[in-house]
Amino acid sequence: MARDLKSTIERNVKTIQLRPKIAQGTATTTVEVRENLTCDVADGNWRLVGDLDAGSGGDHRGPDPGVFVRAGLGSCLAMGYVMWAARLGIALERVAVTVEADYDARGMYAADSVAPGWSALRYTATIVSDAPAERIRELVATADAHSPVLDDLQRALDVRGELRVETPVRE
Repeated sequence: MARDLKSTIERNVKTIQLRPKIAQGTATTTVEVRENLTCDVADGNWRLVGDLDAGSGGDHRGPDPGVFVRAGLGSCLAMGYVMWAARLGIALERVAVTVEADYDARGMYAADSVAPGWSALRYTATIVSDAPAERIRELVATADAHSPVLDDLQRALDVRGELRVETPVRE
């Protein structure tokens, strides 16, 4: 499996070196409120459900938005470690990432002095391998430096919103 992954990665690296434009694009995810706070999330063929718990006004039909962000970071990091290990020829037995976010929900409910977002975000990577610890540290440093989601969360992005107001069509 690691050999196939390494071959796939090497093929992709060669392809984007030869044709950089094919590595560029726009990812689109659409979210629509189904009922109350339950949201249907669509991205390509993927269908997910997001919600809040009952204590926050939701129906607890799916994870809250913070879970999706933490899961995105954790899975991006874990996949990156496996990909770079394959690329560098390092055998791994187990990879796990735990992501923690500190929050103060008062900000979400309009407490002016409290930011609505997280105050801190941490992750702990656990890697089981027979490789020397220094080699694993190098692997993690390389993978972290190339993690798209980690980069997104560490670097300020140009985020713009657009509002479309439509009148309902009634027959």
